[in-house]
Parts: sequence; C-alpha cells; structure tokens
Amino acid sequence: MAEKKAASPGVRMLIDYGPLAVFFLVNSLAHGPVLARVFAATIAFMVAMTGAIVLSWWKTRHVSPMLWITAAFVLLFGGLTLYFHDQTFIQIKPTIIYAMFAIVLGYGLIADKPLLQTLLEQAYPGLSAKGWRLLTLNWAIFFAVAAVANEGVRHFVSWDQWVVFKTWVMIPVTLVFAMLNIPMLLKHGLQLETPEEAPVPPQE
Repeated sequence: MAEKKAASPGVRMLIDYGPLAVFFLVNSLAHGPVLARVFAATIAFMVAMTGAIVLSWWKTRHVSPMLWITAAFVLLFGGLTLYFHDQTFIQIKPTIIYAMFAIVLGYGLIADKPLLQTLLEQAYPGLSAKGWRLLTLNWAIFFAVAAVANEGVRHFVSWDQWVVFKTWVMIPVTLVFAMLNIPMLLKHGLQLETPEEAPVPPQE
C-alpha cells in the first residue's frame, strides 16, 4: 500500500477550499440568466471537487473519508441540479451534509463511540479522551447550527447572495471556530508544533 504523506498547509487549503473558490469565481464571471450561471458554477464545482481528490492522492497518497463523502454529495446533488434544471438541489446539499455530520457525531457521543477520533486521530496527536469528546461535541453543535443557517439563508436570499454566504461567511466562520478550539485542544494534550494547522472539515 502507498505510504501516507503529510500535506503542506497550501495543499490542504487547495484541497479543502479550492473547489468552493472555483464555484464562487465561475458563478461571478459567468454571464447570462441565473440558471445558466447555476449550471456553469455547478459543473465547475463538480470538476474541482474531483480535482481535489486527485490532488489529495497525488500529494499525500490518501483521501480522507470526509473528502470522499463531500465529493460524493457534490457529484450527486450537482448531477440532480443539472438533470432537473433546479438550483435547489445544490443549495440543500450543505444542509444535508451538515445535518449528517451533526447526527453522526451526536450519535458517537451518545453511544460512546469516538467516531471523530477514528477519522482524525493521526491529525491530533496526544489529544486525551476528554479532549476528543469536547471536540466532537463542539463540531456536532457547529454542524447543527450551520445546517439551520444554510436552510434559512437559501430560503430568503437570491442565488448570488447565497453563493456569497457559502463562500465568504461559512469559510471564515469555520476557520474562526476551528481556531477557537485550539486552547481547549492544547489543554487536553494536543501535541502539534503548529496547532493552528490542526485540520478542519472540508467546505462543501
């Protein structure tokens, strides 16, 4: 089997946020009616997500489970958007992914199964069992709030405003939330030379 390699911060940023940046740029630069821009941005998003998987494998010889899940949903809901000519599918995709993550992590807490630890243990060396529980709880709450926020925004704003929200609100909020967890992680045993580089879930 191929040996896993650590990705540089730049590569990680491209993998995690590159597809969404492509989605925003294509939507901004495309011309024509809303549906035409939806199509162009969605196709670009699907291609970029596939590219993120290829880049992850090329640079690290590994594709994280969360990246596989996110890519599968992008391709599924992007395909539905194109087939039914309806932007609703690509807009509810984040809601479903956020809700799924919240439910899975919440179940792990209730059932005392460290699902987040199973996925990310190598990325958080030294983190104690209590630290993993707190991190899981924090992200479960974050994903639940994010799901509600996406549903609220998509119902009450235009397509372009939703794209701006998804790109310029959710990415910064996710990064800030991840940074706010660092003191707790360090308190509970995290051993990273640069803890600010602790991974965050990919943006979909």
